[in-house]
Amino acid sequence: MAPSDVVAIVRDADKAADLAAKGVEVRVADYADTDALGKALVGVDKVLLISSNEVGQRFAQHRNVIDAATSAGVLYLAYTSITKATESSNPLAPEHQQTEEYLAASGLAHTVLRNNWYHENYQAQLPAIAESGVLAAAAGDGKVAAASRKDFADGTAKVLTTDGHEGKVYEFTGDTALSYADIADAFGQVTGSEVVYQPVTAADVVAAMVQAGLDEETAGFVAAIDTSIAEGTLDLVDSILGQLIGRPTTTLVDVLRAA
Repeated sequence: MAPSDVVAIVRDADKAADLAAKGVEVRVADYADTDALGKALVGVDKVLLISSNEVGQRFAQHRNVIDAATSAGVLYLAYTSITKATESSNPLAPEHQQTEEYLAASGLAHTVLRNNWYHENYQAQLPAIAESGVLAAAAGDGKVAAASRKDFADGTAKVLTTDGHEGKVYEFTGDTALSYADIADAFGQVTGSEVVYQPVTAADVVAAMVQAGLDEETAGFVAAIDTSIAEGTLDLVDSILGQLIGRPTTTLVDVLRAA
């Protein structure tokens, strides 16, 4: 597939200048602008719907894209969801579940790609952990089967460019589920000094984040993600991602070193 075969639908064309330079056709449409979405999808056969980053508005935005794709005659849509979407206590899961249900009822041929956590989610903590030697979280003994963004992107590209994936729900995970003690050890390997995991309560997480300047609602949301991890929402390991990309998934140590 050549770059000219790809259409990138974005909200800000300036941010997609690098794609345009490669020959990708860039079209502008906002999730809330159903008319623009419909026009942007004209002539498109397959759509990758990457979940929005606006928590609380995601389902409405995803619904607009699915409706526009249906109206434009799109033949197939792949959607990036979250691990165990239909049974997860992760606060990010409900809007993914709603989207999955709406997509199933839409009549569109589709594949659901349930992405586990991204290793890159831990990168921002690297400077503070390097200084303190402590990874504090309310994740208990929970494990996370994360992979890198490139792993997920490569797996998604494979699904979009090969046959046999329609109607499937793929649990995209890393090859290994890491405990937070394992994650602390990965930080230690990268920083060159010992890092220990310090289990704390959700209330401790909220208090620390509020003290750092975060509003209480957002702090509570972050703490709820931690507690959902303790409940096992991200511990699933599935081999399908590795099979699709034809290699082992990237390790957390490699992602942290790249940062």
